[in-house]
Amino acid sequence: MRTFTYINLQSTIVLLTAVLMTLGGCATRDVFPVAHIERSSAGLGSNGEKVNIIARLNGPTNREINLPILFSGTALPGVHFLGSSPAIKINHGSDTGIITLQSIPLSITDSVVIQIELQQMEGIYIGTPSKVSIPIIDVNLDTDNDGIPDVVDECPDTPGPSENNGCPWPGLILNEILYDPPADLAGDANKDGIRDPLADEFIEIYNDGPAKDLSGFTISDASMVRHIFASGTILPQNSLVVVFGGGNPPQGAFGNAQVVVASSGQLNLNNAGDFCILKDAAGAEIFRFDIAQYSGDPNEAYTRNPDLRGNFVPHSAIPEAGGALFSPGLRINGTPFNP
Repeated sequence: MRTFTYINLQSTIVLLTAVLMTLGGCATRDVFPVAHIERSSAGLGSNGEKVNIIARLNGPTNREINLPILFSGTALPGVHFLGSSPAIKINHGSDTGIITLQSIPLSITDSVVIQIELQQMEGIYIGTPSKVSIPIIDVNLDTDNDGIPDVVDECPDTPGPSENNGCPWPGLILNEILYDPPADLAGDANKDGIRDPLADEFIEIYNDGPAKDLSGFTISDASMVRHIFASGTILPQNSLVVVFGGGNPPQGAFGNAQVVVASSGQLNLNNAGDFCILKDAAGAEIFRFDIAQYSGDPNEAYTRNPDLRGNFVPHSAIPEAGGALFSPGLRINGTPFNP
């Protein structure tokens, strides 16, 4: 007697598929070349500037590929820009293809945007990103009316001089403050050989703008004015002044910084909570440091990390400080600001 075995074809296909996937079967994007799109710059000036649109594969192709692209957006081909080709060609053996877009010189009052998107084609998997946007910017547009066109203005919404690329000068910056000198001789911040809880307090001010006349500027705490800068005190650009509470700090021992002592004889910054306030000669506030936000007894300075730009942190916590508790007139690592 013959025995017949019936095979369910559909079940067999499902089983074989599962086996192939277990053995490392490939998804479509692993079999076909994968393409994505890039741009050489984020914007395009309206004065005939050019930008490259780049298509990249995940590896060299074994044939010539012409990737079709779609232009959309508010910028119109032939009106606002010209494209070198409607497709991006990638040659045999290469993984990259480029076309060039060029703005057509004209006066525009509203920003227009070119959208460029890779289109599906047989044998290619379109990856991410598949689309890029490029605004065409009026080279004559000057949003903040500072005389610097937005296309080259690094701060297009805020007036600033051309010497600072259209951005306002940061001006006077509080970079370091010591309101709780460490105990014993380790707290001799002013280097006069004596540790004094008031005389060794200091603030370090950096001038990131043009030379500044500090005549009549004041430093106050929450109670009263503690220092008035003497007439004729000029702080050049990219230089510092360190104001100690008192003592006899030796000149030349603090890099290239100017060094003065508080005209009242002390800064008297209260560890339990106080303010350090700089005002100009007319009484306008330049900056304010609120001690209450920080440790009451840090036994070291608070300094910006990185210098001039960062947030205030305990000085010795910064690796570059090498364990130093303060660095009046110097960078965190103990080197001069302007060697």
